[in-house]
Amino acid sequence: MSVVLSLAVTVLPSAASAQQVTAMMQSIAEAAAKSKDLSEFYRTTGYKPLFVDNSSRARARRTALLRALNDAPEHGLAPYDTSLLEANLRGIKSERDLGRAEVQMAQMFLDYARDIQTGQLIPSRVDNGIVRQVPYRDAQSLLNNFAKSNPAGYLRKLIPSSPEYARLLKEKTKLETLLAKGGWGPKVPGSKYEPGQGGNGVIALRNRLIAMGYLKRTASATYDANMQKAVQLFQLRHGLAADGVAGAGTLKEINKEPAERLASVIVALERERWTNMPRGKRHIWVNLTDFTAKIIDNDRVTFQTRSVVGKNQSDRRSPEFSDVMEHMVINPTWHVPRSITVKEYLPMMQKNPNAAGHLRLVDSRGRTVPRSAVDFASYTARTFPFAMKQPPSRSNSLGLVKFMFPNKYNIYLHDTPAKSLFGRESRAFSHGCIRLQQPFEFAYELLSKQTSDPKGFFHARLNTGTETTVPLETQVPVHIVYRTAVALPKGGMEYRRDVYGRDAKIWRALQDKGVQLRAVSG
Repeated sequence: MSVVLSLAVTVLPSAASAQQVTAMMQSIAEAAAKSKDLSEFYRTTGYKPLFVDNSSRARARRTALLRALNDAPEHGLAPYDTSLLEANLRGIKSERDLGRAEVQMAQMFLDYARDIQTGQLIPSRVDNGIVRQVPYRDAQSLLNNFAKSNPAGYLRKLIPSSPEYARLLKEKTKLETLLAKGGWGPKVPGSKYEPGQGGNGVIALRNRLIAMGYLKRTASATYDANMQKAVQLFQLRHGLAADGVAGAGTLKEINKEPAERLASVIVALERERWTNMPRGKRHIWVNLTDFTAKIIDNDRVTFQTRSVVGKNQSDRRSPEFSDVMEHMVINPTWHVPRSITVKEYLPMMQKNPNAAGHLRLVDSRGRTVPRSAVDFASYTARTFPFAMKQPPSRSNSLGLVKFMFPNKYNIYLHDTPAKSLFGRESRAFSHGCIRLQQPFEFAYELLSKQTSDPKGFFHARLNTGTETTVPLETQVPVHIVYRTAVALPKGGMEYRRDVYGRDAKIWRALQDKGVQLRAVSG
């Protein structure tokens, strides 16, 4: 046996006897049998070790893996306990010990690869509204590629390569350094400050804004024009009405500490790992916490509109997932979801058969049924045999156009006659679908890739008043996401409120895994 001094690890010597090699291979086979992936990998490689032979490549793999595991908290991952592994490596006394250590290192490599690429948490186990399919990589491919590659370089390539991930890492480091220095200073007292005011509260607000980088250093003790602009910028960056008045909502956000923002950034890193996949050169990005829908071409926002999302109730919250938009429907019929029919409209019609008169009652054969022919009181939510629908019109609940990416959650983007809600700061009011403030313009932008006159094309069909399906010649990926911390390409951060409380759940789950906030001296 020989010792690799850098890790004080006993490994299989270069001149090992056939008996020693056979014993180690048997041990690898036995230890790997607990994992289908590891068992298949080692079977296809003839049970040759990746980590514990005496070659320079094996030493490089050990060193690179242990370094990556040690650096995991830099990415907001829970630390890996390598003490048992290192003790086992140092305490090897037989080829069987060596085989077990080999498989232990291979399993730690797979754990790390999965965690750094696609997250430490399984989203749907944290919240049943996070239904996205995480793009997990094939374990055997990971091991095979690692075996063929420069170990340190390969492990670096496992890290998500999106610009947002890199920017979030920088912000994480910045906040950790800020924590070590004591944060942004004293909180701002009081409940409201307006331009023209002075006093200790305004001075505290001034100091906080300076510390946060929204206001240049100044000795002014009044709420002047510069402070008003700083407050407006803060409000814009936090999804608040940018009126320049530091009211209760604005002060609540201003008084949040770096530790809370750091937790949001760490959660955003985990979320970024869940979406570590090609998003499409052109794609639609709906951020539920931001109440916006964007069309993005080659990483540049080419269209943006306000949105209304699902109400914060258990059966109305908009789910998070990715799919592909296939078509739009101009002058759509609203086929009322079964849950809305029996939970909302059936009780109304049991009290008044003519309630919700804008909706038609339809039987299983698609025939309209007169209300007078139905004894609503004789049915329950389970036994009610009819569907309900609303024909195309300007007052239709879907408005005049809907955008379809067929999915089992019955979620889509659409117009709405309820335009006043788009003026609200917080816009969680729907049954789960995403309402758009500018649906016509959204349609023009989508159609611009397949017609030279998208507006004329759209209105020619709209003006018929007839339901018309328009396929998208090039289908567009749709990503419904939930980001409370977003790093801006030109610097700075945007934060949003945790509308559904999902990020709080994710943070608790990460803490349960062992993730901790760190104060790092710079």
